Amino acid sequence: MPEAFSPAFREDLARLMRWRRDVRRFRTDPVPEAALARGLEAFAMAPSVGLSEPWRLVQVESAAARAAALCNFEAANAQALTGYSGERAQLYATLKLSGMRDAPVQWAVFCDDGTAQGAGLGAGTMPEMRAYSVVSAITALWLALRAEGIGLGWVSILDPARLCSDLKVPDSWRLVGYLCIGWPAEDTPTPELERLGWETRRGRPELETR
Repeated sequence: MPEAFSPAFREDLARLMRWRRDVRRFRTDPVPEAALARGLEAFAMAPSVGLSEPWRLVQVESAAARAAALCNFEAANAQALTGYSGERAQLYATLKLSGMRDAPVQWAVFCDDGTAQGAGLGAGTMPEMRAYSVVSAITALWLALRAEGIGLGWVSILDPARLCSDLKVPDSWRLVGYLCIGWPAEDTPTPELERLGWETRRGRPELETR
């Protein structure tokens, strides 16, 4: 029989998921290495298509690498702003969409599309499953860190090819996420984009029957 968890545990899990927010405002205090190690253990327990474990992580730590990543974001963010007009553009310009200036820990996470591990099982018909596997691992990391009070922000406003070039990663690696990790400067279970009126959450999805 599968292990059953108590109602109290299920409540804690639901609370953890509610408090899993995309953090963009960080304190600069260092994050304990032991907490990061526990986060990586959770990351490694994620499912992966064909047991391929296609995730590849780069710690972005040097001043040069961080400056390149930040410059990348700022250029991509300025370009994104041109896609909006009127009040939407005004609101976009006020949004804080990256914690890259303050987050003490920054990781670039890639999918190795050329991995031989897993022998292609499940990826022949849906090669995107490798990237989805990386996403599931990031989610596991996110929840594990949040359980320790540590925040994570996923930066997606980037030029992936430029970042891959700047970090000098192999050609078979595809950027999945740039992660900012640290102690949140503020705590709220409500997404910032919802609080600021950018969008509202739709809630539980409806199931369609065929």
